Amino acid sequence: MIKHTSMFRYATLASRISREAPRRGLTTASEFVQVNEVGARDGLQNIRTFVDTDVKINLINRLSRTGLRNIDTTSFVSPKWIPQLADNREVLTRMWRNPAVSYSVLTPNLRGLESALECGIKEVQVFTAVTDSFTRNNISCNIEESLERFKPVLEMAKAHDVRVKAGLSCVVGCPYEGSVHPDKVASLSKRLVDMGIQEINLADTIGVGTPGSVDAMLKSVSQLLPPNLLALHFHDTYGQALANCVVGLDHGVRIFESSVSGLGGCPFAPGATGNVATEDLVYMLHGYGYTTGLHLEGLIEAGEYISQHLGRVNMSRVATATIAKRKRDSNTSDKTVGQGAH
Repeated sequence: MIKHTSMFRYATLASRISREAPRRGLTTASEFVQVNEVGARDGLQNIRTFVDTDVKINLINRLSRTGLRNIDTTSFVSPKWIPQLADNREVLTRMWRNPAVSYSVLTPNLRGLESALECGIKEVQVFTAVTDSFTRNNISCNIEESLERFKPVLEMAKAHDVRVKAGLSCVVGCPYEGSVHPDKVASLSKRLVDMGIQEINLADTIGVGTPGSVDAMLKSVSQLLPPNLLALHFHDTYGQALANCVVGLDHGVRIFESSVSGLGGCPFAPGATGNVATEDLVYMLHGYGYTTGLHLEGLIEAGEYISQHLGRVNMSRVATATIAKRKRDSNTSDKTVGQGAH
């Protein structure tokens, strides 16, 4: 497994892993990796200035044309806590729905699920955390109480043939309690699956994970659950997100959550920056030989669209490099045409 945590060594490390892939079971050229886009919900929820509803809808519509299979669209959390997503019903009602895409929403309780059902949603996500401190700050209850809240949601979801995922925050570190023991993540993940959760999204919510700590966490979880029940969600606070994704691939995980242009953050996790950029993740996966079914150019366009509307720097390095190259090529072409005219 990966021993280095320095991003300075990452390029060399990635090359070595690629060469060793057949021996270590990391990848084959035909293997599919699913990338779930969370920019429209997780990516926008922490932005204080309200993003116009039309902009959100246009972002989702653009993403729906890129080959994504799963798009996290909005949340039915109380507007008191997440005012940015108060337009949830309007977004879901007016957006274009690609029949090939599963549109997911966050539903913290039974009322949230009922609202999602009224909007025709067939996939929802509940959420808790590995520490009581974060859970109390995030959803005003402890871990055990959060699990009790899930039970009626799961019952109603099953009755309506709705798929339920669970987001598990702070799987390697908590802003209030520090480092998290891997066995705690494993046991809570197993409990969630036993309750009927169909996918566990393991989230490094504040982006403190390194390849070493993520490896230790996944070793523990894999003792109790197979990788096909897992998804990984990395914030890039310390620049470790892509390296951590490689560790996830090495453990057989094939679902990753990301945000175009590196949107994201957490209102209850001080210091957390954006998610790993979808464009960067897809570029890396394609470089390894994985298939994703995604159109990188379309993702770049969607990320640039929302970055411009938010007046923020696009945090995707792939997008930044690609757009800069386009400008250079365009300038070169213009000069060549101009020279030819003389």
